[in-house]
Amino acid sequence: MNKIFLIVSLLFVVLFTGCSSKNKYSYINRGENAKAINYSSNKSEYNTQMTKKEYRYAKMNPYVVRGVRYYPRNVNVGDKFTGYASWYGPDFHGKLTANGETYNMHDMTAAHKTLPMNTMLRVTNKRNGLSAIVRVNDRGPYVGTRIIDLSNNAAHKINMVGAGTAPVSIEVLGFYSKNKKRSRKQVVAKKPQKKKVVRKSVGDSYSLQIASFSNIEGAIQIQEKNDKTDGYTTVIKDMSTENGRLFKVYLRGFKTEQEARNYKANGNFSNSFIVKEDLK
Repeated sequence: MNKIFLIVSLLFVVLFTGCSSKNKYSYINRGENAKAINYSSNKSEYNTQMTKKEYRYAKMNPYVVRGVRYYPRNVNVGDKFTGYASWYGPDFHGKLTANGETYNMHDMTAAHKTLPMNTMLRVTNKRNGLSAIVRVNDRGPYVGTRIIDLSNNAAHKINMVGAGTAPVSIEVLGFYSKNKKRSRKQVVAKKPQKKKVVRKSVGDSYSLQIASFSNIEGAIQIQEKNDKTDGYTTVIKDMSTENGRLFKVYLRGFKTEQEARNYKANGNFSNSFIVKEDLK
């Protein structure tokens, strides 16, 4: 009787464990058909530096792992490094990465101990010359002399899955942003300038000042959102005022003051105000 009870108990444990394992890896099975996120090798598609907001989320604070303190550091486009790469996959699939994202082994991502999050890298396998473009979104590896941990998909791209590790060269391509690439050339002045007295001339035109920020990023977002609105264009002016440095966003292209007044009266940018500009 005791033997029968023991056998039944063992079968129950096996069945229960099997069900638990299936639930544990169901996320991985769903991910098998997920579309992988791939990135371009074109440097011009990435920002050459991080914004202040992006820097705050780049996980640049020192941290300790296994008694060793690591100090994240800034890098520049074009910086190169060499060392050994490893890869990680199913055991971590679906878990959180160091920057709070959910790790997907099918995406082109990587873990690095000190590079800023969202740094874009070209990783080249020195054994075969194959390259992969990856985005840093995790920390590690913390084994031996390895300098980067590639996602499963990235490791396949450079044919190092079977070997487990490979000597690689790494080049910094830039910094990835989910937002549209910023057109900083649209900022009228790169340095603070004193506000000039507007002179009457045949070149006079009218604009609506639609926003004012103490940081450039807020101004750029408003500029990009409203550019080409109803045929008008936006521009940012970098000014030095009594309240400090301000980035003012203007909607430009009104031929007369009345045109600007009518546009504002129709409920467009009700909190804006009209500015006369000398475009001569």
